[in-house]
Amino acid sequence: MTDTPIRLLIVDDHNLFRQGLTRILEDYPQLNVVGQAADGGEALAMVDALQPDVVLMDLNMPVLSGPDATRRLSASHPATPVIILTVSERDADLFDAIKAGARGYLLKNVGMAELLDAVQRVHAGEAIIAPAMAGHLLNEFRKVAGPGSAETLPVEVDDLSEREVEVLRLVAQGLPNREIADALSLSEHTVKSHLANILAKLHLRSRAHAAAYAVQAGLVKDVQTGR
Repeated sequence: MTDTPIRLLIVDDHNLFRQGLTRILEDYPQLNVVGQAADGGEALAMVDALQPDVVLMDLNMPVLSGPDATRRLSASHPATPVIILTVSERDADLFDAIKAGARGYLLKNVGMAELLDAVQRVHAGEAIIAPAMAGHLLNEFRKVAGPGSAETLPVEVDDLSEREVEVLRLVAQGLPNREIADALSLSEHTVKSHLANILAKLHLRSRAHAAAYAVQAGLVKDVQTGR
């Protein structure tokens, strides 16, 4: 993705986990752990001071939870993506994280190769959700949308331009911005602009949420995340 190490902030209330993960990541020159925080409140201050490229955030923490900290970071540092790294497989936790603005949701049983790949992809502008949780996102989205929403949801899609619908469909198929740009003969900058417009028009907070919306709207058959 890049020759410059990705600057990483690890946020978790378990000292052993933070320290252990930091030591393991020392073997990966693609990443550079620039700081550790024990709760969401510390994370906010450290993001201001350290300007990390990506934040790995635990879900349940004292003082300020992962979703609450993510929500504040999304507002104050929108260019700094957050990946939730947790043991929770609860639908509600996943959906809260996505609504808060998280760009990724991984389980702590993830392998190091998968974690490295996820950090690089999120840093590049993609959204990553653990395969075991991808179906949960769609299920939860359908609950929130409510009965009969399959008929009403596409009405809002009509607010999108034809090109925006094409971009949204490819996002839901799991394509990164670079591949979307190639498929539609656009620049990556134009793709990013279209995606920003899509999120604004549909009142969505993240790429992953947009993918779930596209499925619910019938634009694609299934949600694809990661590779």
